[in-house]
Order: sequence, then C-alpha cells, then structure tokens
Amino acid sequence: MPVKPSQGSVARSSGLTRAKVGKKTTNGDGNGHVASPPSEIAGEAFRRVKRERDSDERAELAKRALDTGVPITEWDRLSTVSRVEVEHLVEFLKSVKQGDFTVRFTYQKDGIMSRAGELLNDIVGLNEHVASELVRVGKVVGQEGRMHERASVGPAKGSWASGMASVNQLIADLVAPTNEVARVITAVARGDLSQKMVLEIEGRPVRGEFLRIGTTVNAMVDQLNSFAAEVTRVAKEVGNEGKLGGQAEVRGVSGTWRDLTDNVNGLAANLTAQVRNIAKVTTAVAKGDLSQKITVDAKGEILELKNTINVMVDQLQSFAAEVTRVAKEVGTEGKLGGQADVQGVSGTWKDLTDNVNVLAGNLTAQVRSIAKVTTAVANGDLSQKITVDVKGEILQIKDVINKMVDQLNSFAVEVTRVAKEVGTEGKLGGQANVKGVSGTWKDQNENDHVR
Repeated sequence: MPVKPSQGSVARSSGLTRAKVGKKTTNGDGNGHVASPPSEIAGEAFRRVKRERDSDERAELAKRALDTGVPITEWDRLSTVSRVEVEHLVEFLKSVKQGDFTVRFTYQKDGIMSRAGELLNDIVGLNEHVASELVRVGKVVGQEGRMHERASVGPAKGSWASGMASVNQLIADLVAPTNEVARVITAVARGDLSQKMVLEIEGRPVRGEFLRIGTTVNAMVDQLNSFAAEVTRVAKEVGNEGKLGGQAEVRGVSGTWRDLTDNVNGLAANLTAQVRNIAKVTTAVAKGDLSQKITVDAKGEILELKNTINVMVDQLQSFAAEVTRVAKEVGTEGKLGGQADVQGVSGTWKDLTDNVNVLAGNLTAQVRSIAKVTTAVANGDLSQKITVDVKGEILQIKDVINKMVDQLNSFAVEVTRVAKEVGTEGKLGGQANVKGVSGTWKDQNENDHVR
C-alpha cells in the first residue's frame, strides 16, 4: 500500500498551497498570521521553505518505510497538492475523452502540473476551436448552401493546420462536382443542351460516385439532345415540309423519355393516318367519286373536320343525284316541271340547287308556252302567241314562231278575202297580197294568183 503522509506533513503541504492562493492559514510559527501570496514572498525564502517542507516529508516517509517495511512509491512521494492536481488531471482527461472540450485543467501556478496544465488547456482550446469550426462549416456549407465558406484553425500549425486544410480540401472536392452538376442542370433548364459536366477538375479526373453522377448527367444531356433533335425533325417534316409518316428514333432511352418518344410517334402516326384519309376522300371528290368517306378514328377538331367533310360528301351526293334526276326527267324523258330537292344544304349548295330549279322552271315555262302556241296553230287557232320571257336562242325561237303565226294569220286573211271575192261575190281579178312570205307560203300565194 502507498505510504500516506503524516498529518504534520499534509498540514504543512496544504498550508503552503493555501498560502499560495491567498487563503488564511498559519505560517508554521503558531502565531496565526496570514501568509502572503507566493508572488509577494521573496524567491529565495520561498524556495527555502519548500526545501524544508520537502525534506521533512521525505524524512517522514523514510521513517514510516523503515517502521512498516513497505517501500515508498512515486505516489507517496507526491505532496497532497500534487495528488489533488493529478486526480483533477484524470477527471479532466476523462471529460476530454468524452468529447467535452469546454473543460479546462485547473492547476497551481507553481505546482507540479503548472507547465503541463497550460499546454493541456491550449490543446483542448484548439480542439474546441476545431470542433466549433467543423460544426459551423457543416452548417453554412451543408445546410445553408454557402459553398465558398471554409474552416479556419487560426494560428495553429502542424497537424492542426494540415487537418483543417484536409477538411477544406474535402469541401472543395465536394463543391466542385456539385457546382458542375448545377451548371449543367441550369443550362438544361434554360434549354441549352450543349453543356456537359467536366470529368476532370483542376487536372484531376473525377472518380467513384462523382464519376458515376457525371456520367449519368452527361448521358441525360445526350438523351435530351437526341430526343430534341428527333422531335424537331419529325415536327419539321410533318408540320413544315408536309412529309407524313415520319417517326422519331431515340436510342437507349427508357422510362419517361421512352414514353415521350412513343407519344410523339403516336401523334405523328395519327396525324398521318388522318390527313391521308382526308386527302384520299377530297381527291376522290375532286375526281367526281362521291362514294368515299373518311373512316379513320379521330377526336376533337379532327373529328369535327371528319364529320364536316363526310356531311359535305353526303350533300354533294344528294345534290348530284337530284340534279341528275331533274336533268334526266327534263332533258331525256321530257318530263317538264321537275324540281331538285336537296335537304339540309346552305350557302353555295343552296344557290346551286335553286339555280338548277330555276333552270328547270324556266325551261318548263318556255317549252310549254311554245307547245301551247304550236298546238293552237296545228288546231287552226292563229290567235295565240308566245308571251313567256326568254333570252338568247330561245328568244329567237319565240320571235320566229310568233312571226310564223303572224304570217299564217296574214296568209289566211288574204286567201280568205280572195276566195270570198271570187267565189262568193263574183269579183274576178282579185289577188292575195301576203307581205314578207317566202318559200312554200310564197309559192302557195302565187298559185292562188294563177287560179
């Protein structure tokens, strides 16, 4: 067991320690005076007292060792103040070991731990500063996003400085690829697909996860470039150049990019089918084939266009059928009075139907008027004339027939007059005078003169 100091030696040791911190104690002469602090004691006198005290304690320890036969240990050789300082050092180191850098080692200015205590406090202070700097940088860089912040170790050198430099280099190495990714993504967000992530920073190639991220980002940009180029090509071919049937081909895409590519191709394919079907039907209509209809599936405005064209074809069919019927009845079968009946038409188609009906109506009125007059002439009724309004060649026919009726009237009147004078009244020598006749009517008139 360690040899404990005697009560006298402990009292002398503690008395000296308390004297050094300025507490009330005896000065060893039993008079009860208050000892002055060590700073006020002359150096030589203080060292003499200390030597005497140490000598007394060593003598006491040696005597006890002889009496008890127990060897003296280094712990036994320590004064009470030194032992307190050592125990305090152990507690201090335990706190530091547990990461508490706010503690400080309290030591006697002239004790055994004075020089070591000062250095220990400096070391713990540096540790506290480093820890606070790491916390600060972690917050401002990692949470607040201030990428240019760095940790500072102050005037420290050696491993302290190199350790903090390594932390700062770690931050820089993390920030550089992050900035590159941000730069490329920002360019992509602005529609600039010409940017790529640099895979070499400050002459050093990126590795590990940074390389994987960089490769992924660059692959994304390549796919976006390919997708944009293909979509632009198909849109230009279909929308501007009118080249239907184009399809976007983007290699290596999957997920949303694959879906987008398929949707663009679906759009182009549907538009191609719809436009070609519309072109087929309108071309057939232009060639006089009214049997074609738009049958492709459509929605929205394309469906409205499909329905409009199909209704147009139906109306054209109805119009053509009615016009053909009226033309056949009037022109071929001689059935006058027919009228085209086209349901649901408007605009030009209504005007065309009305014009056909006017044509049929006018032709019916003219022919029937001519037939009425010629029938009357055939029946010996020379009082009828064509009175319907006509133009062109029908007017010429009207004028010729009306002139013929006038000439027949004049011829009949003259022949009747001469016949009455000669045959009934016995007035010989009468002559028929029918002006403006020729041909058979003139010959007939001259024959009447001969008789």
